[in-house]
Amino acid sequence: MKKKLLGATLAGAVALGSFGLGNALMETEAKGPKQQEKKPKNVIMMVTDGTSSSTTTLARWYKGAPLHMDQLMAGGVRAYSAESAITDSAPAGTALATGNKSNSGYVGVLPSLVTTPGVEQIKEEDKYRPVANVLEGAKLSGKATGIVATSEIQHATPAGFSAHHHDRNNFDVLGEQQVYQGIDVVLGGGKQSLVTGEGSKNRKDGENLVEVIDEKGYDFVENRDELLKSKSDKIWGSFSDSALAYEMDREQTKPQEPTISEMTDKAINTLSKDKDGFFLFVEGSKPDWAAHANDPIGMVSDVLAFDKAVGEAVEFAKKDKNTMVIVVSDHGNSGISIGSKNTDKNYDTTPVSAYIDPLKKAKMTLEGAMGSLNKDLSNKEEVAALYGLDNLTVDEKKQLDAAKDKNAIGVTLSKLLANRANLGFTTGGHTGEDMFLYSYGVDRPVGHYDNTDLAKHMAKAMNFDLDKLTDELFIEATKAFKGANVTVNKQDPQNPVLVVKSNKRTVEFPVNKNIAVVNGKEIEMNSVVVQDKNGRFFVSKQAQDIVKKGK
Repeated sequence: MKKKLLGATLAGAVALGSFGLGNALMETEAKGPKQQEKKPKNVIMMVTDGTSSSTTTLARWYKGAPLHMDQLMAGGVRAYSAESAITDSAPAGTALATGNKSNSGYVGVLPSLVTTPGVEQIKEEDKYRPVANVLEGAKLSGKATGIVATSEIQHATPAGFSAHHHDRNNFDVLGEQQVYQGIDVVLGGGKQSLVTGEGSKNRKDGENLVEVIDEKGYDFVENRDELLKSKSDKIWGSFSDSALAYEMDREQTKPQEPTISEMTDKAINTLSKDKDGFFLFVEGSKPDWAAHANDPIGMVSDVLAFDKAVGEAVEFAKKDKNTMVIVVSDHGNSGISIGSKNTDKNYDTTPVSAYIDPLKKAKMTLEGAMGSLNKDLSNKEEVAALYGLDNLTVDEKKQLDAAKDKNAIGVTLSKLLANRANLGFTTGGHTGEDMFLYSYGVDRPVGHYDNTDLAKHMAKAMNFDLDKLTDELFIEATKAFKGANVTVNKQDPQNPVLVVKSNKRTVEFPVNKNIAVVNGKEIEMNSVVVQDKNGRFFVSKQAQDIVKKGK
């Protein structure tokens, strides 16, 4: 790419107040000369999805002790997208992974629309173009790589670090690219998007990716015991058909699933065997889901679980002394406030217990409690008690009785608990505030960053340039193979194949795979082949060389 989509132009900076200014100065002032020169061997990027600052504060009060993250405070992060002050997880993950702003729903590709002040307009030929991420750069630099998530591994944020597609909901495409990316350790949910069969999220292209994972030499594990016992250097853990359970619910509903701290620890121990170092991405996915439901129990549950994983990463970094750890949320969610209309006149004398004691009564998250609801809704009050709402008042019972379906009951329970705990929620969607930045170790980022700048910081620390890497990995096929006969075989619409005929040879490039087929022989490449929304194929320079040289 000749032009970059990285934050603000000067005019946009003036319009938005100091966007893009001062980062370099703050970074320089925060480091001594020796630290500036040193580069980390390992990089661990950790994201707690949809976690606003009030959520972190509430989790600390609930815990009754400092968080691991508290010791790492380093600055702030701006998290807008190319089209909105409030970002979706897909462009947020894309920004953190690739250094580029994008649009809602887009994973690892450039935007098609730019309306945010200060973000450079997109050229027509660059719309939807795949862009390289830091995991791909680390892999090509010889480092081991891994991704961990408590959602489906194909979900927006982990996919932003491992795949490229214009639709975050197309788990078939995202999952296939992840399998063919050559990632060493993959741990999370989403098994139903790896296998064939009936069901809306099962693969429609007929390819059983679990079989492919086995063929590629992974130790495919499906529960906590198998994960902890594995001694393989390549592990693929698929612990749930969809997302993993909330930590508070896990022991009661899914005890066979590992915790996020266990997955993080296992990933670090496995990847650190590589003498060239490693890159690891970890996401605590479900604070965001709980925030969408205005469920403070789920939010606290999984922020604390994530924070424990942060502790594992920092403990390793302290011993290793050659690791950078970055911790951030990708965006806010729910507009949660500690204080509500209940405290309008007595906020300054309301004790901590008024916020925390009602939450401490809950035995399960909203999702966990609702899992016990009878089909005929006959045990609403028992479900409410699981969620901490015991001894319902006359008014509370009236509100609960007015809820006539499962969704309405869930909404009512979250409102009743928030009222008891004096918490406010302004929305069931994302919010646009800046995020806290936490970091530790060698060359750690310190200051106020745009989210795109964190991707650049990691890339620089690992000695590669993301723009140059994009130009190496994603060349539009008609440009890559000028003079050749370039067609697309659509015989199987779910599995289109790029066909290049040159010098009396035919080379086939199946979409979403890192494979070139020459005269029936498969050659494994260093990058996946990507098809964009307009049907264009993007291939690497290696693919170009295979066609030119036949090797």
